[in-house]
Amino acid sequence: MSINLEQLKLTQQQLAEQVNLTDDFNSSITLIGGTDVGFEDEGKTTRAAIVILTYPDFDVVEYHVARLKTEFPYIPGYLSFREYPALLSAWEQVEHKPDLLLVDGQGVAHPRRLGIASHLGLLLDMPTIGVAKKRLCGHYNPLPKVAGQMTPLTDKQQQIGWVLQSKNNCNPLFISSGHRISQASALNWVNLCLRGYRLPEPTRWADAVASNKPLFKKFIHAK
Repeated sequence: MSINLEQLKLTQQQLAEQVNLTDDFNSSITLIGGTDVGFEDEGKTTRAAIVILTYPDFDVVEYHVARLKTEFPYIPGYLSFREYPALLSAWEQVEHKPDLLLVDGQGVAHPRRLGIASHLGLLLDMPTIGVAKKRLCGHYNPLPKVAGQMTPLTDKQQQIGWVLQSKNNCNPLFISSGHRISQASALNWVNLCLRGYRLPEPTRWADAVASNKPLFKKFIHAK
């Protein structure tokens, strides 16, 4: 597969200009979604999971998993092009569309300000938040490993997100606006979705569904 990185970089830059970093959604959230993407068959298959939960109780309303042939290679900084086709496929199955979507990955905390949360937010015209387990770019002051600690994530003298210690003695999360939400609200909503685990409930459930983890198995057996 021939990849024109210069063209993709230009596409990212053009899309990034369309990202809305203001609160453009109804804050009376009743449904909240989470997404997770993984790869199977040594990367040949892309697996995307979407879970819809009630808010604030976090009861599962519906969940979907889409598996598609992976058409785009692994290239750091361009992962959204590899991930979004399967996410769109899973999204098409969602009956109860959420008011807000937490995405496992970067929002604008990206060298060209277009991680998967921003890219997906634009494609769906949805308010999205990037919840990443690792830093892609930017700098921050070290945090005590105490839940609730936070510090700005900055790049080129611009705040691109937050570093959040979501649980004691764990690695921090990297939170950033995806689309149609401010940095302050992105951090606030992630905090509102924490229930004592490292991951906020929407992406924790999406990860459980995608990987058939005990949380999901327990839910299935209880039905």
